[in-house]
Amino acid sequence: MIRIVEVGPRDGLQSEMAAVPTDVKVAYVDALSSAKLPEIEVSAFVSPRWVPQLADAEEVFRRIRREPGVVYSALVPNEKGLERALAAQVGKVSVFTAASETFTRNNINATIEESILRFAPVVSSARAAGLPVRGYVSTAFWCPFEGRVAPERAVDVCRRLLDIGVDELSIGDTIGKASPDEVRALVGALPADLARDRVALHFHDTYHRAVENALSALALGISTFDSSAGGIGGCPYAPGATGNVATEALIEAFRSRGAEVTGDLAAIAAARKVIAPALGKAGR
Repeated sequence: MIRIVEVGPRDGLQSEMAAVPTDVKVAYVDALSSAKLPEIEVSAFVSPRWVPQLADAEEVFRRIRREPGVVYSALVPNEKGLERALAAQVGKVSVFTAASETFTRNNINATIEESILRFAPVVSSARAAGLPVRGYVSTAFWCPFEGRVAPERAVDVCRRLLDIGVDELSIGDTIGKASPDEVRALVGALPADLARDRVALHFHDTYHRAVENALSALALGISTFDSSAGGIGGCPYAPGATGNVATEALIEAFRSRGAEVTGDLAAIAAARKVIAPALGKAGR
């Protein structure tokens, strides 16, 4: 069974310049909750100074309709963010680093090593509270500042996150430049004893290879993929990065190959229509 993690409400909205009203965000998440997706990344408990678009994380979590069986997750940068997330009754938390030193410094003002040291108590406290923890590894293939990232560098960061206790890795093609061969090289370099169901891949579609890349990863045993309804999103700290791969595109591609994947395409289309006007786009 393929597992789709819908990241539109967080990764899809974080770089939008115009403020999206809280009411719209709640309606968007509620619409996605009707789509039979196993996990929705709702928001991030980060400083409003750095990501003003997600300043209403607590209120969004308080107001959304929670469907049984759906995990409602959030990104947290530090222990203060975790305290806020726990109070909001999130179902899963994520920490965030990268495989490129320059990107990490630009994004979270820390080296890779500093970021992991900062996350260690967050991971420990989250697990003590009974929450699963995801570790994001951005720029795992290409960096907008350093260029090509060797698979060994990305795998080293993955190992370090596993060492501090994350339950799941999400390996990201942040600027959407990876090729299927590069996907195969990185997945092939992952530790042999790392269960593939603990690995997710997060593709952006800048060069229109995201679906092809996902199918390449699927052939190697990866069954979890991040995506956003309508392909919205980008990274405010990655020049040139465009949207995530569209949730509906992934579902259709997997089903065309005979793979089993949950997701109601009509409900996803309805969710897209909820958020599109707030982004200045047609709700088609």
